[in-house]
Amino acid sequence: MPHKSSPKAAPKPATKTKADVLLQVSNLSVRTPTKTLVESISLTLKKGETLAVVGESGSGKTLTALSIMGLLPEGLTSQADTLTFTQHAKRETQNLNTLTPRQRRALRGKSMAMIFQEPATALNPVLTCGYQIEEAFLIHSPKMSKKQRYARVLELLAQVQLPNPAAIFDAYPHQISGGQRQRVMIAMALAHGPDLLVADEPTTALDVTVQAEIIKLVKSLQAKLGMAMLWITHDFGVVKELADNVIVMQHGKVVEEGAARDVLTKPKAAYTKQLLAATLTLNTTPLPCPNKATSINTASIPAKAGIRERRKNEEAQSSPLLQAQNLTHTYPSRGGWLFKKTGHHALRNVSFTLNAGETLGVVGESGSGKSTLAKVLTRLIETHHSTRNTQHPTLVFQGENLLTLKPAALRLARKNMQMVFQDPVTSLNPKMTVGESILEGVAAHNTVPAHERPAYVAKLLKEVGLPDDAATRLPHQFSGGQRQRIAIAHTLALKPALVIADEPVSALDVSVQAQILKLLTKIQKEHNTAFVFISHDLRVISHLAHNVLVMHNGEVVESGPTQTLFAKPKHPYTKKLLSAVI
Repeated sequence: MPHKSSPKAAPKPATKTKADVLLQVSNLSVRTPTKTLVESISLTLKKGETLAVVGESGSGKTLTALSIMGLLPEGLTSQADTLTFTQHAKRETQNLNTLTPRQRRALRGKSMAMIFQEPATALNPVLTCGYQIEEAFLIHSPKMSKKQRYARVLELLAQVQLPNPAAIFDAYPHQISGGQRQRVMIAMALAHGPDLLVADEPTTALDVTVQAEIIKLVKSLQAKLGMAMLWITHDFGVVKELADNVIVMQHGKVVEEGAARDVLTKPKAAYTKQLLAATLTLNTTPLPCPNKATSINTASIPAKAGIRERRKNEEAQSSPLLQAQNLTHTYPSRGGWLFKKTGHHALRNVSFTLNAGETLGVVGESGSGKSTLAKVLTRLIETHHSTRNTQHPTLVFQGENLLTLKPAALRLARKNMQMVFQDPVTSLNPKMTVGESILEGVAAHNTVPAHERPAYVAKLLKEVGLPDDAATRLPHQFSGGQRQRIAIAHTLALKPALVIADEPVSALDVSVQAQILKLLTKIQKEHNTAFVFISHDLRVISHLAHNVLVMHNGEVVESGPTQTLFAKPKHPYTKKLLSAVI
């Protein structure tokens, strides 16, 4: 495996004077009418510095950032003894506590900018991505011509490593991947080169290579503009790369703070030590494969089945659980019938085999076809047969070709094939309680008696690390990481034979991520569950996947046993991915 030396903490900047202080916060608290969520947070951020705020979901990291930006949701209030911001150009210190909403808006987007954790909710679904970035110039630089704005937006899209910036400009948020939406948000925040960049998990959904490029980009902008950054993250690799200082938060309070190098190498608080211990590195030990001799589930064969039927069932179960051949999908181009163009080939002749109890990892950058593959496997979108290809696509699951099943039979097959979607915000019904969402499939297939369902939900919530009262609450009342855990509980409720997981732990804190990976491994051993596990985090894949597919531009460029492939990658693209792991 290509070796990369451990990244070092960013060197501590030269001593600065009081005049260099950009943001000053003392005794900041955030409250509901009945509860204190963030208590007595104090921090100082100087020109050109990066302060990382680390902690688990619900620790108050995002609420602290939203308070500073003046963007707290309705029902929450903040109070601070000191909350001041100094603009570089004006050298004027402003008391943010006393500014009107209009004055706050004048600062946001130009002098203060924020990258939000969930681009799916932060981006307007009815406006193109390009126009939403262009809005920053329409508001703060009204004298720019339309041509200048367009050129500047394309430049920003190229800076954040988005393919075909002109196409992204005209695309709507739902037409691009989750990682690409995050890059659009980053481009929007960097539009005016702000004095202060508040970044809430900005690289969580990004591929390792793009993450490295984005970190390189913001560091270069920081050096050029003297920009200060308040960087919220659960990834200690990013902390090592970027941070000068670190604040560790738990339950709305600061439990440790100091220089990044000191906190990372000599942590004092038990909670900090716990987080660091849960941080993954690339695993070099091959995972034990399931015992195929015991993979046949005879309990699933009807007792009254005849000899021929029983033999058919046993043969189906002794065969690979999932066999995919020549899966192809092309997204049609937009435009009228008069100007039809060649569509985008998102998937090209992908083939693989997956046995019961095994995990297949799928890695690649955004736009490589990973999520398209997941949707084709579940027939949420259809595979296409190319006339140039003499072989037709097939997708055999538990002995049945899913591509030929009619709707009723397909719904029945999906009971044993469930999916964890990349974006829990859009996959959970905002009007249903968490308990109702989890029980949706259970009720449809009647797999658990009605009187046992409340206890069943409570057990699932406990397994994925959610509080006891979660079942009665709505999805918007949880953090991003907590919503992803709800989505995982929803998927596991039917105890499926196959789980297709699209970036299921990308939004989770390191300790919760470790907990979820342990849970998935436990479920796999107990129920012989197979996983198709899509992730941009090669560290996660190395701990979970027996085999791996490396995808690039819709094609599989390399595949094989995970540890073997990671240790001796052959394709240049695989080598590029591994070299970017931090």
